[in-house]
Amino acid sequence: MKETVSVAQLQNTCIDLKKHILSMIYTAQSGHPGGSLSVAEFVTACYFREMDIDPKDPKWDDRDRFVLSKGHVCPAQYAALAMKGYFPMEVLDTLRKEGSMLQGHPDMKKCPGIDISTGSLGQGLACGVGMALAAKLDKKSYRVFVAVGDGECNEGEIWEACQTAYKYQLDNLVVFVDYNNLQLDGTCDEIMPPIDLGAKFRTFGFDVYEIDGNDMGQMVAALDLAAVTKNGKPKCIFGHTVKGKGVSFMENQCGWHGVAPNDQEYQQAMAELDRQYVKC
Repeated sequence: MKETVSVAQLQNTCIDLKKHILSMIYTAQSGHPGGSLSVAEFVTACYFREMDIDPKDPKWDDRDRFVLSKGHVCPAQYAALAMKGYFPMEVLDTLRKEGSMLQGHPDMKKCPGIDISTGSLGQGLACGVGMALAAKLDKKSYRVFVAVGDGECNEGEIWEACQTAYKYQLDNLVVFVDYNNLQLDGTCDEIMPPIDLGAKFRTFGFDVYEIDGNDMGQMVAALDLAAVTKNGKPKCIFGHTVKGKGVSFMENQCGWHGVAPNDQEYQQAMAELDRQYVKC
């Protein structure tokens, strides 16, 4: 059941989640902080307000599904799962360690709460489309939420999945595009120009809600609109985001794609996030 929680409460929860992201990556000295931080608002809004899930029954048939198609930013999802009670918080300290359930990409066979293993970019959306189609065929009411990266949209499989979502009228599918305009080694415009990416989703038959993807109020409003619009069209929340959002020296810096902070950087990052809590 959708939780009753204010935007201010979600903002503070998102800060908690971002601190866990940084702590995990700092402890592991490995991971992807930039993209994990840019997608944090969507992850927070889904897990702590929007999705109907049960941590005590991770495989519940009627649960909403979450697919992290950009699987390398899994610290954001791991933090949410731990905070929801899928596993103890101390497990977060085992990120990327041998034998840990928290590997560098989500593994549904090891980690409770992971609905599909992802990592190879472009494949997650197709899996989400399959889940949403299964819900329609089984006459189930659950919904499917998918997070994709802007660079990931270079992959042709993304657009095959979009065509399929439109054909089968999957209005129970919500795709969040994390448009931070940075890839592994440059801007999206430099690597492969996206050419009005939001318009592409609209052309492929999606309802597109273009927002500031790091603004929790706008995120909640877009999710609310997607939930009540039952018109046979899949939904795309096109979020203009900032890679590394919330940590000044990480923001809009391609170099923080896959680098862990050192001692001084970690302390500064945590201090900056601590100053961002709001009164509820």
